Amino acid sequence: MDPEQWLAHYDKRLTEVATRAKEASARVRQVGGTATSPRGEVEVRVGAGGALEDLTLTPAARTLESDELARLILDTTRRARHAVSAQIAGIATEYFGAGPALEVIKQHLPAGVPVINRRDDDDYFANPPEITK
Repeated sequence: MDPEQWLAHYDKRLTEVATRAKEASARVRQVGGTATSPRGEVEVRVGAGGALEDLTLTPAARTLESDELARLILDTTRRARHAVSAQIAGIATEYFGAGPALEVIKQHLPAGVPVINRRDDDDYFANPPEITK
């Protein structure tokens, strides 16, 4: 391959990579995640960076103690952030494939902190633990 062909091929490849990066960036900007608490008291929406964009509390949220409501908001937000992380990882995989670049992207995604599922009273009494001797 002569130098001019090599340079033309290299320039074409750079243009393709830049185009794919722009497309991926546009898709990532549209990413958002929503989550609703198990009984529907809380609904949240987070943006691509994991920042809380919207919070809706239903009238049922007023029946909760403040610490319970706070925990429910945090847990629901974590689920929404986890959804965002999955979307971004999917877009990155689609455009860049698996490899070192994807690992770097994953390191900077909103944390998908596991949600702590505590049993509430309704669940406890509807599904009591089995008592064994």
